[in-house]
Parts: sequence; C-alpha cells; structure tokens
Amino acid sequence: MPVRPKVLSGGKTNLLILSGTSNPELAKEVADYLELHVAPVKIAPFSDGEIYVQVQESVRGQDCFVVQPTCTPVNENLMELLILLDALKRASAGRITVVMPYYGYGRQDRKAAGREAITAKLIADLLTTAGAQRVVTLDLHAPQIMGFFNILVDHLYASPVLLEYVRSLNQTDLVLVSPDVGGVSRARAFAKKLDDAPIAIIDKRRSAHNVAEVYSVVGDVKNKVVLMVDDMVDTAGTLVKGAELLKKEGARAIYACATHAVLSGPANKRIDESPIEKLIVTNSIPHDPKKISKKIVMLSVAKLLGEAIARIHDDTSVSELFL
Repeated sequence: MPVRPKVLSGGKTNLLILSGTSNPELAKEVADYLELHVAPVKIAPFSDGEIYVQVQESVRGQDCFVVQPTCTPVNENLMELLILLDALKRASAGRITVVMPYYGYGRQDRKAAGREAITAKLIADLLTTAGAQRVVTLDLHAPQIMGFFNILVDHLYASPVLLEYVRSLNQTDLVLVSPDVGGVSRARAFAKKLDDAPIAIIDKRRSAHNVAEVYSVVGDVKNKVVLMVDDMVDTAGTLVKGAELLKKEGARAIYACATHAVLSGPANKRIDESPIEKLIVTNSIPHDPKKISKKIVMLSVAKLLGEAIARIHDDTSVSELFL
C-alpha cells in the first residue's frame, strides 16, 4: 500500500486510541501500527439495555481518536459511540476525532420519496452534538455526506489497499465494471490506476430496498476479465445478478471488490453460488472468517487509518496518502 512511514514524533505523545465494541480488532491493529495501546474503556449494559460507558484513564488535554464503525447492530453501536464521545467531552479531552470506517445510515443521504428522513444528516448532527470535533471516514456511500457536517471531515479511500491486491492477481484484458450508473466515477478512478483499463456499466433498476433488477451491460466484456467495483456489498443481490449477466455476456473471469462487506441476510450463500471467483473487501466491518464465504478476501485498512491519524495528529498532509 503506497503510504509513507508514520510521522509521529518520537518519545511521549498525547495521542490516544479508543474503541467501542463494534470493531476492537481494527482499533488494536491501528494502535499497533502507531506503536500505542488502545486506552481502556468500560462498556457495560444495564439490565434494561441502557449502555454505560466509562473511560478508564485520564484523557485531559489528549488528542483522542475513537475507532467505531457503526455497523450491525447499527443502533447499538451508534448509541455506544455517542455516549463515549460525551464521556470524553466531559473528561476534558483536548480534541475528539471519530474514526468511522463504515458510516451507518449513509445510504439515507437524500429524499427519494415524500415524507422520508435524511438520516445521514441526522447522524452528522448527533455526532457533532455529542462532542466530535473531527471525523475520519472511509468510502462514504455518497461524498456529499461530508457537507452534512459543520466540523472537519477527512474522507479516505480504500482504493490503495484494494488496488494493491488486484495488481497482485496479474490479470490481462481487464475491464472495470460499475454495477450501476451512480458508481461510474468509482469505476473510472480504479480504471485510471490500472493503466487506463476500459470500463463497462450495468443498467440496474431498484424497485425496493435491497431489491434490484439488472437489464443489460453497456460496454464490451466478451472474453475479458472483469472487475466489478462497488462501495459496499449488503445482501449481494445486485452483485450476484450483475455477475450472472456478465457471465452470460461472455466474460472470461469475474472478480469483484468493495470497501464495506455488510453481508446481511443471504449474502454469503449467494456469493458462494455465484460465478464470482473472488470478492475483495476490507475489514471496515468485522466478520468471523469461518462464517463468511470462502470466496471473500478480507484486507486490512489499519495502516491506512493509522497513517491518517498520525498525519492529523502531527498537522501534516492527509491528501498525500493518495498521490
């Protein structure tokens, strides 16, 4: 992965890594990369389900980074994060940065029908009110979510991690495929990094939540190795239907990559039974390797997040990570 060596100054630092319960393994990897420990936090529910949080060491004046993707169970992890932020604020933390590798409710970023909520904006308001002063996130479902915040947002991309693995496959005649029109810019960005590989688009229509129909492929995939590129895989319905259509159109081999592996409902079974050879994802959302499809390759984003944290802490460029 093309990242520079971490730039933390030597000796004692006032940087603290904290974690909720949604992905403590990733927080530990980030802390290890920075040669730090994860600050102890007591998180315990009351008998009625209320969440109790207490930070177990002093955070006064510290630069605190809370690693907490708001993945399943979304509401519990979100509430846990908000309470932890409030605890840090009331403990006089110097600066509080939320590191959300996966931004729950990110798909509800606009009103697509009357009387709907724009929940992604509500989450931004809740985080700010709870005490967040900065947010670091990874591959937002829609980049305009950054504009929902009145605090600083560092929007990172997992593409350096995913591309490193894709290059290691040493495939020729590669075509990048967007699963829908909305993902064309993402596919084009990948194609540019892969020697300006050609792209194709799947014409998809969504009739309801988690329900999509694919109709046709725009572009040439016959006898090509195709790489489907998306930001997340939820039930894998769209991904698998797209792969089946690409196979019907004559694709020689089918790979797919996505940053966020939600993998809800029948996702793993669908992936196992699909013509996809490998699905490349990151550990922005934790999964037990024994319980997910054997076709899934999970890559760590700990170094990417750790390097971004180090640069934010030392007030150096974060954008250089993608140059």
